[in-house]
Amino acid sequence: MDFASTAVALSLALVLAVVAVRHRARRLHDKNKRYHPVAGTVVHQLINFPRLHHYMTELAGKYNTYRMLDLFKGAVYTADPANVEYVLKTNFTNYGKGSYMYNILSDGLGDGIFAVDGQKWRHQRKVTSTEFSTKVVRDFSSAVFKTNAVKLAGIIYEAATSCSNQAIEIQDLFMKSTLDSIIKILLGIELDSMSGKDEEGNRFSHAFESGQEATLYRLIDMFWKIKRFLNIGKEAELKKNIKEVDQFLYKLINSKIETIQNPEDDNIYLKKRDFVSRRLEMKDTDPKYLRDMVLCVTVAGQDTTASSLSWFVYMMCKHLHIQEKIAQEVREIINLKDDRSVDELAASLDQEALNNMPYLHATLSETIRLYPSVPMNARMCFSDDTWPDGFSVKKGDMVVYQPYAMGRMKSLWGDDAEEFRPERWLDKNGLFQDESPYKFIAFSAGPRICLGKEHAYTQMKIISAVLLGSYIFKLADEKKIVNYKTMVSLPIDGGLYVKASPRLWHAKP
Repeated sequence: MDFASTAVALSLALVLAVVAVRHRARRLHDKNKRYHPVAGTVVHQLINFPRLHHYMTELAGKYNTYRMLDLFKGAVYTADPANVEYVLKTNFTNYGKGSYMYNILSDGLGDGIFAVDGQKWRHQRKVTSTEFSTKVVRDFSSAVFKTNAVKLAGIIYEAATSCSNQAIEIQDLFMKSTLDSIIKILLGIELDSMSGKDEEGNRFSHAFESGQEATLYRLIDMFWKIKRFLNIGKEAELKKNIKEVDQFLYKLINSKIETIQNPEDDNIYLKKRDFVSRRLEMKDTDPKYLRDMVLCVTVAGQDTTASSLSWFVYMMCKHLHIQEKIAQEVREIINLKDDRSVDELAASLDQEALNNMPYLHATLSETIRLYPSVPMNARMCFSDDTWPDGFSVKKGDMVVYQPYAMGRMKSLWGDDAEEFRPERWLDKNGLFQDESPYKFIAFSAGPRICLGKEHAYTQMKIISAVLLGSYIFKLADEKKIVNYKTMVSLPIDGGLYVKASPRLWHAKP
């Protein structure tokens, strides 16, 4: 964040903090109701912004559910599974995005599924659910994941076999690989940003990431609307980034519309495989509608998956024995020999093979437990309510549930909650056993549960199996401290540099 706008925001916030606390304290005084304890103010969140999820985890460990005060709204943060289930399922209709969240999100996401409620949400939910549950899309997606996993392995091979065993910034590669995959699935277009030649794709990816950071900052910056009006600070950056995102997406969508309207061949099957082509055939031809849907699915399928894979590789480098165990599981399930190529490895990863890799699935779940791709998520309370814990919330309160904090709470996961232990996900027979979605809340739950959960696991398992089956990964600098960057998602700040050495004699694709 720039110094000038930060200084102004903090100065004003500090002056208003006492007023805010007094105002909220009076508002919460009701002899007939109990309200959650106040743990701090938005000023504390601003001060702790670089380590925001650590700070909120500390508060969750102390209070479980608590309030944070600011001048304009109440905010209740919970790490209680019973409260989370009540908000996301039991009393679902009383909690949604509302006008407050819509105003924060719509500049970037438009009327996409993550920004809206009501009929708009139901329509897009139905459309997206129907599209991504079809066998055509599932098979097409798996083929795309395999193709891009092999491309990724090829790039790693070039670095691993160079004279200097070049360090690889693998998070950047994951970002490009997942972007290439989601654009292919949505639009049927080969972006090939992994090659580094697509400047438009690179600018889009950067603008997309920067826009997420600015959007999250709006949640704790009470002056963001003023900054937007003045076009200063993060709001100026966000405006520029939204323009870059729009130029990129509209160009692709308009290109796809032109291709569908003026086909060069009659291969109907191929045209139906990508998401936008199928929507165009259903006469959904409004570019703005398609842009909003494509961006929201990209939000769900690119940055989140890439950050999860990055933390997964980081954990594999910190726990080499687990990395070896996964590599052995992959090799045994597909009967991989040292003289087989990466292409053959990827081709062997059908759904049956992936389903027979419980330890890989457990390790990915353990990674996501500790490093959820969306560390916090919010809803607005539409009318006064009382939660299962006996405390009340008010109409207009923002309600935040915290996957990052919940994944680290001893009360939920035991005394070893902060340890990386994939075995906690396996039963006595070594089979994967899932947890309640209201405890393991990384994919949300209830009617708004993530539609792409199975697609995300499939993509992560294919990429993980190809890479760990082909290479041994170690950190380029074992002493470097790895931390997250505070955004809507949870990327590794500054990227993740690793070195790879081939496992396979024919490791080159």
